[in-house]
Amino acid sequence: EQLASTIRIGGLKLALEELRSNVVGAQLGSEAIATSIKAGIIGFTRSLAKELGSRNVRVNAVAPGFIETPMTKQLGEQALNEWLKAIPMRRPGQPEDIARTSLYLACDLSTYITGQVLRCDGGLSL
Repeated sequence: EQLASTIRIGGLKLALEELRSNVVGAQLGSEAIATSIKAGIIGFTRSLAKELGSRNVRVNAVAPGFIETPMTKQLGEQALNEWLKAIPMRRPGQPEDIARTSLYLACDLSTYITGQVLRCDGGLSL
């Protein structure tokens, strides 16, 4: 399943995609799979930044925290409250928070940023 949104500012087109990954036949727990995929994305981001930097191509990643989505809305009140206690800003992020973070990385305000993973998590990772 793939959901995509596109933001267009002048000549800049930014596509934001949420991909659901299916691992067939995996004997690992879902946390191990997710952690491995995230580590791979971070390594890939850094490697591409090194390889493409000389061509003035910037490569960055966004690491979202707890974002309010249809999936998180299914959590019970107790689980939601536990998440919110762990977030210093005491609120879930919104999809627009991730879009704005991605837009920042894609626009001319961040022309000297490459190979980075920018956390957008309300302080959850602190």
